[in-house]
Amino acid sequence: MRRTRVKVCCIATPEEAATAIAAGADALGLVGEMPSGPGTIDDVMARKIARQVPPPIATFLLTSRTRGSDIVDHVQDIGTSTVQIVNHIDPGEYAAIVPGLPGTRLVQVIHVEDDTAIELVEAYEPHVHAFLLDSGRPKAARAELGGTGRAHDWTISRRIVERSGKPVFLAGGLNHRNVGEAIQTVRPFGVDLCSGVRTDGKLDVIKLHAFMQGVF
Repeated sequence: MRRTRVKVCCIATPEEAATAIAAGADALGLVGEMPSGPGTIDDVMARKIARQVPPPIATFLLTSRTRGSDIVDHVQDIGTSTVQIVNHIDPGEYAAIVPGLPGTRLVQVIHVEDDTAIELVEAYEPHVHAFLLDSGRPKAARAELGGTGRAHDWTISRRIVERSGKPVFLAGGLNHRNVGEAIQTVRPFGVDLCSGVRTDGKLDVIKLHAFMQGVF
């Protein structure tokens, strides 16, 4: 059986990137400007980290932009290998994103609030390389687009994994205590976390290694 991939998000410095890679992370998340949530860094730092990460480690730019042309500009400026679109954008915007980022992997976030998440996956499926299932509330008074520290209904996530032909990452409230159950229940391609491996906002090596030991 293949090992579940691990994406460590909210990377804030080159030192944190090196720590996550040394622990066995397959991908790093760089969080751009967001309406709420932890781990945001400015574009200058994101660009610096992206340039220092060696292959085959993937770098994800988390962007809250919703227009296709703006998303293309953001990714081209930072230079990551992957873009993680954290908003539920109009699927029609991919008409600009796909040709504008020919060498970039496209990951659409689906915020799993109820069964309507399955319909969103079907709408985006033709356009993306992968999905990431998270626990945000994009329509809240202050939009939550990730980093909530909350788990969602994993049974819905499992149904998405079973129905989608694309790789699926699972996020939302994961830590070393529940990652094994999450993987067993959902069977995702990869798992993604931020707060679950942090203490006082800093990447915690002890928590990170404990988490990695729970991944299979």
